Amino acid sequence: MIALSGATLLATRADLARARSLYNQRQFDGAIEAATLAQKTPATADAATIVLARAHLERYRERADPSDLSAARAALGTVRAASLDARDNIDFLMALGAALFFEDDYGAAAQLFESGIDGAYAQGAVPGEAMLDWWGSAAERHADALGRELRAEAFGRLRDRMALQLARSPGSAAAAYWVVVGSRGAGDPAAAWDAAIAGWVRARMASARSASLRADLDKLVMEGIIPDRVRTAAPDKRAQMESDLRAEWAVVKERWK
Repeated sequence: MIALSGATLLATRADLARARSLYNQRQFDGAIEAATLAQKTPATADAATIVLARAHLERYRERADPSDLSAARAALGTVRAASLDARDNIDFLMALGAALFFEDDYGAAAQLFESGIDGAYAQGAVPGEAMLDWWGSAAERHADALGRELRAEAFGRLRDRMALQLARSPGSAAAAYWVVVGSRGAGDPAAAWDAAIAGWVRARMASARSASLRADLDKLVMEGIIPDRVRTAAPDKRAQMESDLRAEWAVVKERWK
């Protein structure tokens, strides 16, 4: 009987490991099936439920099926938080924040994500960057809905927190991008320009995220920062200023390939 129980537990832990693996491979249907099996044993039930919820949330992001969001919310409501280890606690916090984010509760989501940044980085760079990215996205959307003064203040806070993260982790792609967004949103396109150049150069420190960081920065500069800077110029000088800034940005990209 003891051997059977041990074998059953090992099999269930294997289901949990498989659920996590499938989730990381973005095979969310399979992750949901494996997590459902792992829920059957109390020792892995809460961790499996978190994987299940996160898979439903990612499937909601892909398909926009409200039933996935409802299923994720229901699953998260059954998790016994006191039983979670440090890793699962971070995943739980991220899932809670993501559920709020997808419900358009950006301010509440931002608070949850921000509270988990340090703990996520303690688990490794990958969860740390993920939590930071989630917080940046939620903070940006929350700030966009505010009045002018509060909006600038909120973006300034985003900029300052990301600058602090860059001081701690110079290779952070998330911080390198969001510090630019924060500077722009705070009403300082010149500082955003400088931060974008710094981000382009430091992208070589971002390892696998280097290419995506540069693509995001390029889009932000071309579609956001340059128009912002041109808008402050006299009407008869805007076309030339825009041409000059585009050429300057092209030189930066060429020099720092």
